[in-house]
Amino acid sequence: MDATFWALIALVLFVLLLMVLKVPGMISKSLDDRSGKIRTDLDEARRLREEAQGLLAEYQRKRKDAEAEAEQIVAGARREAEAIAKESARKTEEFVARRTALAEEKIAQAEGQAIAEVKARAVDIAVEATRDIIGEKAGADKQFQDSLKEVRARMN
Repeated sequence: MDATFWALIALVLFVLLLMVLKVPGMISKSLDDRSGKIRTDLDEARRLREEAQGLLAEYQRKRKDAEAEAEQIVAGARREAEAIAKESARKTEEFVARRTALAEEKIAQAEGQAIAEVKARAVDIAVEATRDIIGEKAGADKQFQDSLKEVRARMN
């Protein structure tokens, strides 16, 4: 009996022992359990992936909505700024027109006042000249008074 024979017997006994202890069934059950766990993990991963894709699509939609709303806000702000600028320009033009009219009115008043002062001064000079001329002539006082009344009447 050589060593090969004993090795064969040991192998057969080992295989029988494994069969008696149901080791192949345990290995098969362990592999089936592991396969089931992997399948469950794959299903869970697939579900999570679909959920993540749904969330991504929702966030992209919300981002697009937010961008559209931001564009509307910017466009509204631009329109409002343009309206304010136009209103400001209109008010500035009105202010300038009012100030110009007021300045022209003041100039006209000053011109009228200057003309009135020149006329009054001319009358005073004429009266003085007349008084001097009439004063030189004796008894001309009455005539002077009449001339003075006449000049004053023409001024008014």
